[in-house]
Amino acid sequence: MPERLAEMLLDLWTPLIILWITLPPCIYTAPMNQSQVVMSGSPLELSRLSEQRILNRPSKRGWVWNQMFVLEEFSGPEPILVGRLHTDLDPGSKKIKYILSGDGAGTIFQINDITGDIHAIKRLDREEKAEYTLTAQAVDWETNKPLEPPSEFIIKVQDINDNAPEFLNGPYHATVPEMSILGTSVTNVTATDADDPVYGNSAKLVYSILEGQPYFSIEPETAIIKTALPNMDREAKEEYLVVIQAKDMGGHSGGLSGTTTLTVTLTDVNDNPPKFAQSLYHFSVPEDVVLGTAIGRVKANDQDIGENAQSSYDIIDGDGTALFEITSDAQAQDGIIRLRKPLDFETKKSYTLKVEAANVHIDPRFSGRGPFKDTATVKIVVEDADEPPVFSSPTYLLEVHENAALNSVIGQVTARDPDITSSPIRFSIDRHTDLERQFNINADDGKITLATPLDRELSVWHNITIIATEIRNHSQISRVPVAIKVLDVNDNAPEFASEYEAFLCENGKPGQVIQTVSAMDKDDPKNGHYFLYSLLPEMVNNPNFTIKKNEDNSLSILAKHNGFNRQKQEVYLLPIIISDSGNPPLSSTSTLTIRVCGCSSDGVVQSCNVEAYVLPIGLSMGALIAILACIILLLVIVVLFVTLRRHKNEPLIIKDDEDVRENIIRYDDEGGGEEDTEAFDIATLQNPDGINGFLPRKDIKPDLQFMPRQGLAPVPNGVDVDEFINVRLHEADNDPTAPPYDSIQIYGYEGRGSVAGSLSSLESSTSDSDQNFDYLSDWGPRFKRLGELYSVGESDKET
Repeated sequence: MPERLAEMLLDLWTPLIILWITLPPCIYTAPMNQSQVVMSGSPLELSRLSEQRILNRPSKRGWVWNQMFVLEEFSGPEPILVGRLHTDLDPGSKKIKYILSGDGAGTIFQINDITGDIHAIKRLDREEKAEYTLTAQAVDWETNKPLEPPSEFIIKVQDINDNAPEFLNGPYHATVPEMSILGTSVTNVTATDADDPVYGNSAKLVYSILEGQPYFSIEPETAIIKTALPNMDREAKEEYLVVIQAKDMGGHSGGLSGTTTLTVTLTDVNDNPPKFAQSLYHFSVPEDVVLGTAIGRVKANDQDIGENAQSSYDIIDGDGTALFEITSDAQAQDGIIRLRKPLDFETKKSYTLKVEAANVHIDPRFSGRGPFKDTATVKIVVEDADEPPVFSSPTYLLEVHENAALNSVIGQVTARDPDITSSPIRFSIDRHTDLERQFNINADDGKITLATPLDRELSVWHNITIIATEIRNHSQISRVPVAIKVLDVNDNAPEFASEYEAFLCENGKPGQVIQTVSAMDKDDPKNGHYFLYSLLPEMVNNPNFTIKKNEDNSLSILAKHNGFNRQKQEVYLLPIIISDSGNPPLSSTSTLTIRVCGCSSDGVVQSCNVEAYVLPIGLSMGALIAILACIILLLVIVVLFVTLRRHKNEPLIIKDDEDVRENIIRYDDEGGGEEDTEAFDIATLQNPDGINGFLPRKDIKPDLQFMPRQGLAPVPNGVDVDEFINVRLHEADNDPTAPPYDSIQIYGYEGRGSVAGSLSSLESSTSDSDQNFDYLSDWGPRFKRLGELYSVGESDKET
């Protein structure tokens, strides 16, 4: 109540203050120590002056300036009087002049230099500038010397309600979750008023909703917008338009107002369960469908959106839970049923599934509305399809000994047609897997036989592919891999593991190990290799060497005595018999070559050749080989040097008799015409190869064999060229074995027997008067025009 009463009193005082300001100004004076204060203004300023008089505050200047006030937006026929300035130094003799300077002096505010009256000569706007700071000074009228120091004062522009509220950030957008409780805050809006918020109620705003009830409400003072209805459903209406008004003057009549719009969107919450569009779905699928293929789709509709509408699908019951699976499509929000295991129409023709769709994201606030899930039944019918043959095993493993007889049965594969018709099956081998054709198969019963001998030492495994084809439908085929392992038999005798060559020092000791050898066997016995070593029976009592079996299945050769001399015997051959432990055992004889060598005192071999004794002292075999290599290298360098010298001495210019270019033959003889047989020899036109006999064609092979044509006798030089050419042309046209003539041959022969004779003007007489051209008309149509021209000419001449 006190605040409301103060507002009412202020509203009553405001027009009185405005009226007081607009009245003619009065001069209020009060004696002070040295000066007199002259003011004009509102009662508030008068109270300030009374306070100054009570305080009797001393001043060093002859006047004291306070604030002056002027009403904004005031426009009248005359300038508005703002106030009057006066100093106690002014005796009224008009010897003092008042000067005004500062903000707007001379442009907005004008002073009467004699009376000190200040007028506003322009319309003022408080929102543009709220106050002006000016400086006043009293000077001598004649000398313009200042009588007192300058003094500042302020002119304030008083506000009026001339600006309507504005929503600078509008229009607004806000969201609120659906199903919110009553009074849920949505957003708040703010309007601004350019009027003075301190003076009066011009900037005091009150907010209200013009459109948007009864869904939303607004706080009048704070402009906070709240929901006015509980449980608004997004699925019923998603968007609302609210019109908001802001009115100044505290919402009283006469105040200015502004509006804006607020769009409120209800956001989704998971308040709706999924629901299948139908309770029963029917699908059919061929029994030969590929695993993982999509059989069908089911969809549970959800009125929610986004993640609130996401559902997961599961198969919860049915007789096909092991054969089928269902996955969720996040984009389409449906469930895809796929095949997990193969189907068999002959075993089971239909399946029934019970599928469930449940929301992924559950809002516990709405759990009381029931389970957020739904179920449907899916029936899947299996359709019969012509299936390929099925082998009794996905793979086969067969074993055969490498000495197995040809055409012996190695093993057998079986296959059947799974269809009800049960077509007979034929078997074959994919020869791309058996390029050497080592195996055959019986087309009717699938028995595999051996076609070529086997050798385990060459190949232990053979991998082939068997093809089963339905006789009634050759497009239905199946393949199965068959691995054939070749079993070992003892068919290889042992032998030395490598080519051994032993070296025996002349100064060796008795019992010294000369060489250790090992044996190898291409066979692979189950219990591993075990070799027996022995010497030939006739060499059991060998006087020079003996053998010793080692624990690692190797053999050591030992010398029986010392004193070996390479001059007496350089090489010893020691045959050794090696036997395996097979059944039956096999053996072979390998010979070890033992060379007697010269060694150093510590047993290092230095030379093993007898020729080493005849070499110069200090010259070893290696040094001799190096010398020979140097000599050969020198000889090669000399040969290369001589070759290069000869190559440089050859002339760069080709001699005339060595010119390899084609010879150019020029004929400058023009000839004497076709009657001249001496200028050109007709024999050059003859084919010398054709004269001598048969010349086969080189470009193609003739389909028919012709007898070689008889060679023609040379044509004498006096023969007619025309006849010669015709004979050769007829010969080439009727002989397919003649060589082709790809070049163009030109014969400069005009022919004979022409009725026109010679058209040359060389034999014409010098006078045209003796010429008679009537015969031209008898030469035929080609010379008809020529005859007409010359005939006309003669007639004209005669005329």
